[in-house]
Amino acid sequence: MELSYVQQGEYFFPKLCFEAENPPIGKYGLLRKSYLKEHKRGWYSSLLLTGKLDAHLAEIDRTCTERVDLITNQLARREGVTEALKATDQMTWVARMSSIRARAEEIVLSELVYC
Repeated sequence: MELSYVQQGEYFFPKLCFEAENPPIGKYGLLRKSYLKEHKRGWYSSLLLTGKLDAHLAEIDRTCTERVDLITNQLARREGVTEALKATDQMTWVARMSSIRARAEEIVLSELVYC
């Protein structure tokens, strides 16, 4: 491993470049990052220092998004919230879907983000 240096004044500093791509991190990844920073400092520092933090956060975000969609669809089907209801009574459909979505997010947050 070769290091190159850049001179600033009388001092030489190593050029440190990270070539890894940063995967996109969404809502759930940012919530996980905040949780790790505040409650799991050792784990957060370890992931950060090994360069695995962004990949971990992207994976958490992807998994959470998929799980919320899956749970939302299952709950909507079980509770009879269908497109027919949407066509006949939109406000009821919106209220019930909002409730279902909130419950699905609560489940995912407790199981995947805040653990």
